[in-house]
Amino acid sequence: MWKHVLAILTVILLVPSVVFARTATFGGNWATAAPTAYNEFTVTQLQAEMDAGRLTSVRLTQFYLDRISALDQSGPNVNSVIELNPDALQLARSADSRRAKGQVIGPLDGIPVLLKDNIDTGDKMQTTAGSFALVGKAALHDSTVAANLRAAGAVILGKTNLSEWANFRSFFSTSGWSGRGGLTHNPYSTDRNACGSSSGSAAAAAANFAAISVGTETDGSIVCPANVSAIVGIKPTVGVTSRAGVVPISHTQDSIGPHGRTVADAAALLNVLASRTPDSRDAATSGVPLGWQGTGRTRPALPADYTAFVNANGLSGARIGVTRQGIDNAPPQVVAAFDNAIATIQSAGATVVDLDGAGFTFASADGEFLVLVYDFKIDLQNYFATRVGVPMANKTLADAIAFNNAHASTEMPYFLQEIFYLAQSMDTSGPDPANNPQAAFGGMTYNQALAIDHNAGANGIDAALSRFNLDAVVAPTDSPGWTTDLIMSDHFVFASSGLAGGPGYPIVQVPAANVLGMPMGISFLGTAFSEPTLIKLASGFEAKTHARTLPSFTGNITTANTNGTTLQPPKPPKNATGMRPHRV
Repeated sequence: MWKHVLAILTVILLVPSVVFARTATFGGNWATAAPTAYNEFTVTQLQAEMDAGRLTSVRLTQFYLDRISALDQSGPNVNSVIELNPDALQLARSADSRRAKGQVIGPLDGIPVLLKDNIDTGDKMQTTAGSFALVGKAALHDSTVAANLRAAGAVILGKTNLSEWANFRSFFSTSGWSGRGGLTHNPYSTDRNACGSSSGSAAAAAANFAAISVGTETDGSIVCPANVSAIVGIKPTVGVTSRAGVVPISHTQDSIGPHGRTVADAAALLNVLASRTPDSRDAATSGVPLGWQGTGRTRPALPADYTAFVNANGLSGARIGVTRQGIDNAPPQVVAAFDNAIATIQSAGATVVDLDGAGFTFASADGEFLVLVYDFKIDLQNYFATRVGVPMANKTLADAIAFNNAHASTEMPYFLQEIFYLAQSMDTSGPDPANNPQAAFGGMTYNQALAIDHNAGANGIDAALSRFNLDAVVAPTDSPGWTTDLIMSDHFVFASSGLAGGPGYPIVQVPAANVLGMPMGISFLGTAFSEPTLIKLASGFEAKTHARTLPSFTGNITTANTNGTTLQPPKPPKNATGMRPHRV
């Protein structure tokens, strides 16, 4: 056992750019000691500052590095960044050199961006999905989205922490925890959860550790972290962004998307991430998601500029279907926040249709979990085949299970790997494995599960849009962040991402409220490739509410009402004459 642990520690020591140690906590008030000069600046504002000569990319990059040092690695220890790019300042210098020559590449040139640690970068940084099983030699090549960012001149600042293996290892996991990176905390109250699996990506953007960041979602992992950290998250239609070079869960459902503090910033990042021509490493970039397959609907040309759909009056004249998705079981303050959001949509000129009240029922994606575990077993092995110099290079899921068992003290100190075992049990043998009955799912086959999830699109979002002549569906994204509990795992109350997850449809999550000091958002959902409409609606809501609030970095937002009483100890008796001790 010690040989394995020592081997891991040796690898760690050979990777100096990985953020592991904590620097000393700031003396005094760390919140005011942290640099704040460019907090909440949008991408457009930062570009304007650089165009005017008042800011350089090097200065901006250093600002974020200093802020990460002060607040992420010290002070409140948000712990959203798992690794910094040793070449970040050099990338920034190159951007400044281009600008000095009048050769600015585009809107992201010189803008620092953080990437989730399951996205390959062919540089000096690790790509590990939070697991020591992938620590060692860096990925040989950039993922397609990382290559797109470099081509756009963005400064890849570092990698963000995540729920290990994108929260797909255990039924009892805690979002935001990984063996390699530890636990990401919510910047609004660090005792609360940052949600997963793109927890670090969202928390970093919320805390102004980068202007924008990149996350991944299979079902909820972009929008839930955005919800609890008061930022915008766009989960694109499956196939709008390439998954090539990204540690997978499922080629059927995985999507790569942006986090930003405004809809416009997220749209600007989506412009760069999107694959407008087919990527030979990801067939989904030339096709349609599961919900459209077999319907005759074909892939449209993607917009040249998603930011063109940002519209302060985007809700005017729209028809929006509302579904509550279990929020009525939440505390009344949470329910009231959603009701207020719907009232705002209506006051902004939209027609609101109560889908639940009209008796509409969304078809459930009950095949989703079988699809995910089946895909995972195959897709993960295919990804392992792209890596060299790491424990899982050219290995299988069975090897990953064995690695975790051999290194349980570092990989599984709190929760185990039941999902890994379930995925390993999938029968993927024979000439027609997609039609193999899967015993763990009562004999259901992979193809039958796909058909169920396809139906969830056709008789879910698509049916609602068609029957009620809607532009989009709106729903509560998730509850405000819960108190993190590594022993008893996550505490989800409600969620709406599953409406879009199975069929592979898009979501735009936007901040909507502050409930007792914690953020909460709403999600605009639509059919495949409806990102322009969703961006228009979300930006209209954003313009009416300006609901984003700055993070407080408090240790416990409820402390004021949980401190209890201040006890007064009894005073000792005064010495009295004539008194003497008894039984001396």
